[in-house]
Amino acid sequence: MAGTISLSMTQQLDEFGAPLAGGHLYTIQAGTVSTPQNSYQDSALTLPWPNPIILDAAGRLPQFFLADGSIKIRLTDVNGNEKLVADGLLVVGPSGGGGGGGSVDATTVLATGDIKARYGTGVLSGFVRANGRTIGSATSGATERANADTQALFEYLWNTDASLAVSTGRGGSSTADWTANKNIALPDWRGRALAGLDDMGNTAAGRLTATYFGTAATVLGAAGGAESQTLTTAQLAPHSHNNTLTDLGHHHDIGRQVSFGSAGTLSIRLDAGVVPGDCSTTTVTTGITINNVNAGSGNPHPIVSPTKLTTIYLKL
Repeated sequence: MAGTISLSMTQQLDEFGAPLAGGHLYTIQAGTVSTPQNSYQDSALTLPWPNPIILDAAGRLPQFFLADGSIKIRLTDVNGNEKLVADGLLVVGPSGGGGGGGSVDATTVLATGDIKARYGTGVLSGFVRANGRTIGSATSGATERANADTQALFEYLWNTDASLAVSTGRGGSSTADWTANKNIALPDWRGRALAGLDDMGNTAAGRLTATYFGTAATVLGAAGGAESQTLTTAQLAPHSHNNTLTDLGHHHDIGRQVSFGSAGTLSIRLDAGVVPGDCSTTTVTTGITINNVNAGSGNPHPIVSPTKLTTIYLKL
């Protein structure tokens, strides 16, 4: 079921009676501060208008349709100066007959900033890809989407994650930066899996730590881990290499001490008593050479768990 409100197809004027040329009309979920609610070009609610809707040069709004229930609106001039805010406006005149519906339950629909995984690769109406590119107004130079309908997500990201870069630097507020036609970087999920923060409002679980994750795992948007690992000696399991020297025979009264020279040469020291009456100590080089040959390449090995890829989107 769909209807509209009394602003549809009307001319809006400023406080001096001048047409509100290029003004912005934001449609917002009733009872919220700024959570967007779509308006549509058709009564079937299949062709969404940008949010905000831009008034024409005469300050007129186009025809628009809304889901039955209640709505909040915010009207600004072209520079973002607020002219009208009204909440709880009843959507009037369901297009398909019958009685009016109830208000929209905001907990049953996606909100700005929500993540959606979709089995596809292209652009998606009402969403942008979380690919590290930028969003902003039509004149912002944004690379993923430059359009007025990105304002809600622009401001949400600006206020939620201070690490996201804003072109020419962050100003005094998200609204000021939007009005200044800056763009903001999207979170970058290219080639990354999703994981929960290690604390999420509780004490840290210690399942992801800076020691192995590579950075603090209690910071929103932090990225860590790798697809491969090269083991160091310290990371090898404790082990030993056993060598066996077979005695080729000796006189029972010969004392022996086996040693390895720096070049891997095996020597045997013959102590006193080797020859009766001889109290000297003699070292004899046997000519046997011990070679330690290293095995393995030292190349990195894969540590990626079984994975299937899709595209991650953020709700505008």
